[in-house]
Amino acid sequence: MKFSVLKKIDWWIVVSLIPLMALSVATMSSFSDGGGLLAYRQLLWIGISFAAFLIVSSLDVSFLKQSRIVLILYGIGVSLLLALIFIGSTNKGATSWFDFGGFSFQPSDLIKLTLILVLAKYLARRHIEIRAIKHIIITGIYFVIPFLLIFIQPDFGSAIILFGIWFGMILVSGISRRHLLILFLGGLGIFMVMWTFVFKEYQKDRLRTFIDPLSDIQGTGYNAFQSTIAVGSGQLAGKGVGYGTQSRLSFLPEHETDFIYAAVAEEWGFIGSIIVLALFGIVIIRILLLGYQMNSNFELLFAVGLALYFMTHIIINIGMNIGLMPVTGVTLPFMSYGGSHLLVEWVGLGILMSMHGQSRSVYKNNSPEVFLG
Repeated sequence: MKFSVLKKIDWWIVVSLIPLMALSVATMSSFSDGGGLLAYRQLLWIGISFAAFLIVSSLDVSFLKQSRIVLILYGIGVSLLLALIFIGSTNKGATSWFDFGGFSFQPSDLIKLTLILVLAKYLARRHIEIRAIKHIIITGIYFVIPFLLIFIQPDFGSAIILFGIWFGMILVSGISRRHLLILFLGGLGIFMVMWTFVFKEYQKDRLRTFIDPLSDIQGTGYNAFQSTIAVGSGQLAGKGVGYGTQSRLSFLPEHETDFIYAAVAEEWGFIGSIIVLALFGIVIIRILLLGYQMNSNFELLFAVGLALYFMTHIIINIGMNIGLMPVTGVTLPFMSYGGSHLLVEWVGLGILMSMHGQSRSVYKNNSPEVFLG
């Protein structure tokens, strides 16, 4: 790989992610229920994902500006979601995975990235006209198709992430206040209908538990309750690696995936938790700064969408770990155990680095025109 490729990379992002992944792997290695194997597999996926990051960063991804290419990628993502209905693997009540034996793949990770590309392409060409309701409807169709396919799995967490990406991108692109109010009222109406006719009882229970977390600590509120205990027990400096009793004794469920933040907080304490938040903050800020330096609205909007992707994951995951959000099964980027989400996250960053390398690396004196819509 040419040395020039390394110059494309924003090392602030990479250097910030290394300790996040190291904290995660170190915490996983301390788990008594096969933690060593989990840590080994996670290290393997980190290596594969970072290699993919370097390869994508070295490519010229300008072909992604072609509508045909973006729609093909979107079609592949939607097709994979459809295929889950027939050949997907069901785990804990959700048919969200393709199981290939030693490897599982979750298509919802891929569709999040392709949705960002589709919305960036569409909104970049129509940023001046975005106040017209028809463009909000069209982008809404792009969002609703995968949203419904993911919701029926059911994977409520990933469905929320898709909504966050779509809503955030049209908001940045210049939606009018009137249309924003219409969306809010429409969303409220849809929620009421879904609560009455669509939501399953366990999903309703999670939302009820969110309002009153201690109402059923032996049932639907158990995960959130144990998570808050783990976070609080870490106190200032943590119990130390290998001494997190909530995770080691399996009181904390899904401690390697959904509740990895709570496991880290227990072993590394308030200081470790703040470091995690600070490092994530650096990553988000650097992504937005790179987007601000781009030459086109497509690249800027892709950066915004990628930042929204990470932000919604981080807010929802950490929120449910500390009892401020309902438990929805959302992973923590770069830290939760798993290969498919880690690979997509690094590929997304690789696309951003390639775009930045192809752009003129200069700051614009005026605000990007996408914000003038």
